[in-house]
Amino acid sequence: MAVNTDSNTYTVAFAAVMVVIVGSVLAFAASSLKDRISENEKFEKQQNILYAMGVSENGDDEGSVNFVPTDKVEAEFTKYIKEQIVIEGDKVTKNDAAYLIDLKKEIAISKKGETPKLPLFIGEKDGKKSYVIPMYGKGLWDAIWGFISVDENLVVQGVYFDHKGETPGLGANIKQRYFMDDFKGELILSGDSFVGIKVAKGNNDPVNKIKDDNEVDALAGATITGNGVSAMIKESVNLYKPYLETIRAKK
Repeated sequence: MAVNTDSNTYTVAFAAVMVVIVGSVLAFAASSLKDRISENEKFEKQQNILYAMGVSENGDDEGSVNFVPTDKVEAEFTKYIKEQIVIEGDKVTKNDAAYLIDLKKEIAISKKGETPKLPLFIGEKDGKKSYVIPMYGKGLWDAIWGFISVDENLVVQGVYFDHKGETPGLGANIKQRYFMDDFKGELILSGDSFVGIKVAKGNNDPVNKIKDDNEVDALAGATITGNGVSAMIKESVNLYKPYLETIRAKK
């Protein structure tokens, strides 16, 4: 008996079979690649943490962002990150997997009035300690995130920013080197207040020579993204404020 390939029944049956086949293939691929995806995410986070504390393969070209390569990053992370800790209220514990904590979830917990688990990374480069703080916030279109590294005087040693869906050529430029480099040397304190760093329009310091004004020059056409970066830094700094005050107290 010949099959009527022009019938609605055949079309529906064929589509159903294809959905099952394609779904099975995609499920198998996702399962097979799960470990590889997790490993790549781990390497990316390690690269970002190291970049914030100044460990990268950047040269003199100010236009490029060059991470430690994935085949070297695990060894470099172990070399430069001397300690990973988790801050939970007054409790501080060592945790070698602190970099895997989902900060987005912990910020949501904090906003509910509960105690979050906050990861922090203590690194050392050229004999100088760095405290690398993860950050998470909201840009114009979607999530923004990154890391900010400070020394014992709470002077910024470096930052790394990334985004999910900011506008190319505008808000997406938060991950450009020229913008991130402006944060180096800035203070997250104003007197004894933890104020973070504001991405400011018209701050009268376009080449960013003034390092005690808690400001960097804004990106053209990206006001809302810049405001998001400002809010993200301030919120993150204040989450870590009790611990950062203990760093200052040791001086």
